[in-house]
Amino acid sequence: MLNLQRTAMFVAVADAGSFTAAAESMGLTKAVVSFNIRQLEDELGVTLLLRSTRRLTLTEAGVLFHQRSVRLLQEAERLQDDVRANHAGLTGELRITTTPEYGSQVVVPLLAEFSQQHPELRVRHVSSSQHADLISERFDVAIRLGTLADSRYHAALISNFTILPVAAPGWLANHPVESLEHLAQAEWIVHERLPSPLHWQVKDADGNLVAFEIKKAPRLYADSAQALMAFAHAGCGVALLPEWLVRNALNSGVLVSLLPGYTFAQQGIYAVYPDAQHVPAKVRTFIDFMRARVN
Repeated sequence: MLNLQRTAMFVAVADAGSFTAAAESMGLTKAVVSFNIRQLEDELGVTLLLRSTRRLTLTEAGVLFHQRSVRLLQEAERLQDDVRANHAGLTGELRITTTPEYGSQVVVPLLAEFSQQHPELRVRHVSSSQHADLISERFDVAIRLGTLADSRYHAALISNFTILPVAAPGWLANHPVESLEHLAQAEWIVHERLPSPLHWQVKDADGNLVAFEIKKAPRLYADSAQALMAFAHAGCGVALLPEWLVRNALNSGVLVSLLPGYTFAQQGIYAVYPDAQHVPAKVRTFIDFMRARVN
């Protein structure tokens, strides 16, 4: 039977490039690590490392064993975490950050239900329009909307949502919008943190993709969807907003959706977390919980 402790020592040596560095990282002596690697090679019947006075080199068998061992150790750690969570329930603290709008409307009610299911788990929610550095600010997960650009993190798709161009009825009465050309020349309120807020892909009623560009230079910018909606409600022009945010305003007639025959590209709802070797059970459990509830 493969010894996981010796396997972990081998991975540490291969990653560090020396017995001394691996031993220091594991809090062991060099002699203990060296002995266990020799025992592992004896058990496997192959040489994993070629040792010289200057460096260590993985053999062909060592390269293969290292690749498979990394995945094996990750899975073993996940299994241990899952068993502990299954026995004692989720514990510790779940630190999560969202935008203010989606947080208050969707995520916080879900967190309330999630915390009731896991009474030993502390939940800390932080809302911000700015994207937090998950590692330095010690967030377990961020819920982000739209298009993701930061490759440092791993992202799990939760769901998708529709975005709609909306305006106040009073503004629309004075500025009729009957075509994409009219919409392109309208007074727009723009989200300043979007990478390309003036250029979009839309589909017509037949499903054909059409390139759409806002032609008239916008005068109003904001860094949150809530502020965009407030500007639109005040009769300042057209804002492109999530359907989940403007649903009540549309139902009450406070805002009107423009050109319903055209649809803007759907946007993603993502759970983003540090791309670590081991994803905590509390993070995986919350992502699964949120995906089931949102969908």
